Order: sequence, then structure tokens, then C-alpha cells
Amino acid sequence: MSQTHRLKGKLAIAGLGVTPQGKVYDRSHMGFAVDAVRLALLDAGLERSDLDGILLNPGLAWGPAAMGSYNLQQALGLRNVRLSSTMNAGGATAGAMIQHAALAIDAGLCSTVACVFSDRPLKSPEEHTNVKNNGGASSYVFPRGLDAAHGQFGMNAMYAMVARRHMHTYGTTQDHLGAVAVTQRHWATLNSAAQFHDRPITLADYHASRWVVEPFHILDCCLVSNGGVAVIVTKAEHARTLRKPPVYLWGMGQGHPGGDIRETLTSGAALAKATAFPMAGIETTDIDVAELYDCYTFTVLATLEDYGFCPKGESGPFVSDGHTGVGGSLPVNTGGGQLSSSYMWGMTPIAEAIVQARGEAGARQVPKHDVVLASGNGGLLSTHTTLVLSPLPS
Repeated sequence: MSQTHRLKGKLAIAGLGVTPQGKVYDRSHMGFAVDAVRLALLDAGLERSDLDGILLNPGLAWGPAAMGSYNLQQALGLRNVRLSSTMNAGGATAGAMIQHAALAIDAGLCSTVACVFSDRPLKSPEEHTNVKNNGGASSYVFPRGLDAAHGQFGMNAMYAMVARRHMHTYGTTQDHLGAVAVTQRHWATLNSAAQFHDRPITLADYHASRWVVEPFHILDCCLVSNGGVAVIVTKAEHARTLRKPPVYLWGMGQGHPGGDIRETLTSGAALAKATAFPMAGIETTDIDVAELYDCYTFTVLATLEDYGFCPKGESGPFVSDGHTGVGGSLPVNTGGGQLSSSYMWGMTPIAEAIVQARGEAGARQVPKHDVVLASGNGGLLSTHTTLVLSPLPS
């Protein structure tokens, strides 16, 4: 590995704030966001007055959120903010916020930026009486003319169609999808904060779970969670003076391929990797642990292939053979991911990547964690962000 870009290791993540997640009803979406920032500041040993940037990825509960970052600034009581934006590229937004913060800090526009996601789509039993939409996958309808007219709408059905095409083209099986769910649930049993920490599953459990839309069972689909996550980005030299060891930003990239994923079966990972990996000075084989966006089991398979961890069409056997599990050659989604831990959009993989890079993951800690990959994905494999993180400056 060699330094190939002037920004490698010059910016760092200095603070991480994670609120309780899951079926948590005691605060609003704004309350989750404020608490996440408060926890991130505490983690870094900073005060609110140290922040001069605020970037927000609003979850479903925020509605249009046209001035969400300003509203969050007001709720936090922040003054003299020099960078503010509300961003939304689906599950790729968290990585994009960190990239935006890093570039702004490097340009001298600001010095210390909080990147925040929060949502409260779940309603308590008492609230359900007066609620028309609970913020599930149906909120992302993405109608497409004749597709919608024939019932092909909603993210579950759309991802299922792509998964079915992959199965037809490469021979991917139901057991291969199930292997992703079972492996990530095993990781979740090592994570006390995971929503399914106490509920391991077998492949038989997977097959017995109810269908959502073929080939997806309920265990192929991500959770729906209330909660918030905040990440604080600053210059590396500043981060080194703070409370926690810095997690250095080695590389970053985005990939938004356009076109029809049902035809290409290729996500934006390949494009984002082409920017992020050279910036970090790494190859795919240098990555010790990967935290991949996993809205569905199939998303993990497609992303493994597009990053080059295995050839196209061979991700199913790769996971089934144990490579991504505990003790495997490439630990993947070590906290349980969005399938078994919690669903904080792109912040789920990033938060776990930070914890692993710091060596703070406890029972699930991966022994070698010098190079950590975190991916984000939005739409129908339509948007993608890549972060390469490390506890080492370069």
C-alpha cells in the first residue's frame, strides 16, 4: 500500500454517536438527531460550540425536510455555522455527507462537521390508531409506468426482480440468499445492541419464514428502526488531540451508473471503487473487513461481486463457504447489519466500520482491522458511496 492522493489520512472521524435503535418510541425524529449529535460530541470530547458544520440525511419521518439541517441547527442551539445542507441520495447519503464534509474542511470552508441521520418510522401501539403510513418500504414506490400498472412497484418487488434475474443468469440459489441472512444473524448474536441479538437462525428457519415477494422471505429484508447516528469529521491533526483515537479517511468515492440494473446486474460499487481505492492506495485484497449496505440479502451478493471480492455470479458460494462469517477470510457486516442489527440507512455500515477500526467491537471484534470498507447504496442499486477507513494515518 502506498499513499497516492494528497487527502489520504488528512481527514478523520473523531466522534461517533449512536442512540438506542429499534422499537424506541420515547422521542421524535428530531430528538433522535439531537441525541446522536450530543453523543458524538461526548465521544470526541467536544462542545457544541466546536461545531461549525451540520449535514443532515433526513429519514422518512422528516417528510420533505426542505430546511432540515437548519431546523436541526436550531434544535441544537448552534451559532455561526459555516456549512449546512440537507442531503438525500438514499442509503448512499451517509457516505456522501462524510465526503462533502471532508472536502469542505480541506477547502477551509469549515473545521468540524457533524453528519447526522435520524428517523422514526415505527409507531407505538398507541400511535397506530391515527397513523396512515408507518414509513415502510412502500414509501419508496418509484412507479415506472407499465411496471407499476402490472404491480411491479415498491422496493421489495423491484429488488426481488433483480435478484431473480441474477438467479436466472448465474445460478444463484435460495440457499445462497439464506446464507447471507444466517451469517449476519450470527454476527448479531455477538452484538448486544442488535435488535436480534438473542435470536440466532438456521437455514431451515430462513426457508420457513414467510414470503414477502419471491425470491425474498422476510429474513431477506432489512429491519425498520427508530433511532439516530451522528459522525463528526475534522482534520486529522485536530482529531489526534481529542478523546478517541482517530479513524482516518483513506479513500472515498461515489458511483451513480444510471441505466437499468435489471439489465446490467451491476451496482454503483464498481464505479465508486474506481475512485476510492486508488485514493487510498489499496487493492481489494488489502481490505480486512467490509461493512456493506444490506437492504436485502441480494444487495450483499451484488456488492461483493462489484467490489471484486469474488467473480461475477460467484458471491452465493462465497458466502455459503463461510468467507464472510466469524473467522472467515472477509468478515462482512460484523454487527449484524441492517438485516439483523438496525436500519439506519447508510449510517449502519459506517458506524460499525468506525467501531471495528477503533477496536471497540468487543466479542465481534475482527483481529485485523487496518483497512475497513464501508459502502452505501440507494434506490434500486442506483446510488453508491465508498469509504475506506483505517486506524492508521497512512
